[in-house]
Amino acid sequence: MNERYLKFLSKIKNNELIIHDGAIGTELQRRGVSMDGSWCGTASLQEEILTQIHKDYIIAGSDIITTNTYASSRIMLKAAGFEKRFKEINLKAINSALNAREEINENDILIAGSISHRYPIADGDTLSQAVVNVSKDELHDSTEEMLNLLSNNGCDLILLEMMFRPERMEVVFDVMQKSKIPVWVGFSCRKGKNGEILSLTDESEVTFEEMLNLANRYGFKAWGAMHTSVEIIDECIKKIKDNFNGPIFAYPDSGGWLSPNWKFENVIKPEVFLEKAKLWRSLGAQIIGGCCGTSTQHIEAICSIK
Repeated sequence: MNERYLKFLSKIKNNELIIHDGAIGTELQRRGVSMDGSWCGTASLQEEILTQIHKDYIIAGSDIITTNTYASSRIMLKAAGFEKRFKEINLKAINSALNAREEINENDILIAGSISHRYPIADGDTLSQAVVNVSKDELHDSTEEMLNLLSNNGCDLILLEMMFRPERMEVVFDVMQKSKIPVWVGFSCRKGKNGEILSLTDESEVTFEEMLNLANRYGFKAWGAMHTSVEIIDECIKKIKDNFNGPIFAYPDSGGWLSPNWKFENVIKPEVFLEKAKLWRSLGAQIIGGCCGTSTQHIEAICSIK
């Protein structure tokens, strides 16, 4: 780990609050960038807009900014017809974050390289079923390719986002054992009919405990709940705390999804988000930000509790 990450660990030891950024993909959409078969994967070609988003989050108070690489694996770009531009797109995503940090002159800002196990989803779908078949070997190779690109081109850590399918998680987690930089894992959950916390997938009832038990086999440096309803983040934090004694993060989504676009009509108001963040902080979350639907206004709001 580099000096920048060591400074972050010192803040964690001192029980300081770390502010994550807000949404990247939905913020690109909000600013007029069209979403496609890769969702926001190809949006990194709009480098000026992406760089400005990162700058705006730093100005708002973010200590961590996330690369727009959640949806730009070779699997995702192939489905959108952009496989041949894989390296170009992902380097633009990384460089947008690096350039934003340099232009704002905030060298201590951590850059988190986002990796997911996302597969393409049909337009108009609100569910998580993929429209392509991907083998475990393909997922392994795609994940390893992303890991190498992100870790070799300036990212300070790897952020596994929206982990919710155990059969894919295990493949991704195995690849992460090769990482030379710290790896964080973010779980996505929903509440079941009986009130229990389950994996976000609606195809089966996978308990949150099953996902946590799987992660326990690996040496991830921070665990968190993300792209999860604001209303159950507190319960997720409590369960994570029962299973993990390292830094805990929380960054929920807000609004709705109809592929390939986010619906912003019911996004939580920043002042309400702040009150929720105070609760998460009191429960032990030391890294707080926002996922889909959130904006710089939400990040500005929660900075008041630093």
